Amino acid sequence: MSKIKILNAELDNITMDELLEKREGTILTLHVDMIAKFQTNRELYDLGKRFDVITCDSQILYFASKLLRTPFRERVSGSDYFPKFYNRYRDDESVTIFLCGAMGNIAERAMETINAKVGRRIIVGAYGPPADYESDQGEIDKILRMINESGATVLVAGLGVPKQERFIFGYRDQLPNVKLFMPLGGTIDYEAGDVKRPPAFITTAGLEWLWRLVREPRRRWRRYLVHQPPVLFHLAQQALGRYRDPFANR
Repeated sequence: MSKIKILNAELDNITMDELLEKREGTILTLHVDMIAKFQTNRELYDLGKRFDVITCDSQILYFASKLLRTPFRERVSGSDYFPKFYNRYRDDESVTIFLCGAMGNIAERAMETINAKVGRRIIVGAYGPPADYESDQGEIDKILRMINESGATVLVAGLGVPKQERFIFGYRDQLPNVKLFMPLGGTIDYEAGDVKRPPAFITTAGLEWLWRLVREPRRRWRRYLVHQPPVLFHLAQQALGRYRDPFANR
């Protein structure tokens, strides 16, 4: 599988169908907000290098790869991938999923919705930990126990960046039944119906960020108007051969 370098991340030039064949390992769907954090957050940068597969989860990065003359074959977003995944394995009882993340009872509602769609109990457990779970060893033990007792072979972590990536690599050795790990951020909210996805033509045009900003300005303005714009500058630098990895040789 070939790799494409976008700023300081190496992404796999993989299609959706190829990704759906994978039953084991760690999968990261990389979007603009995350690659923006790769420029400033050393922990996340290092965690990113540990994933087995990294996909292009951004129409902006997809467009950028064309301008850099190293085009991706396909954009593979987490919110598109996950429903395709559970539908593909709907009749394979060896595939079971635990949803860990989102707020309140969102994960439980997503579980009910997905299981109703699939027609079997493919989601075997769901839990939304409190925001401060990382500082509570008892809470961490509870999460691990719930996942293990569920018998899930797939973990979807929606704990926010970089908590979800940190959780996966910090505790994967304590989850012997889980074969496939996926930090999918807001995908659990989508599946519960709490967050509406934009129409396909908006995503294709690379304007999903604007859709989200207009719908949730107080929640989204800092991400889209402060944190992400520097990525465009860095991409321009890469196109001119002037980009430098802030963490190279450090």
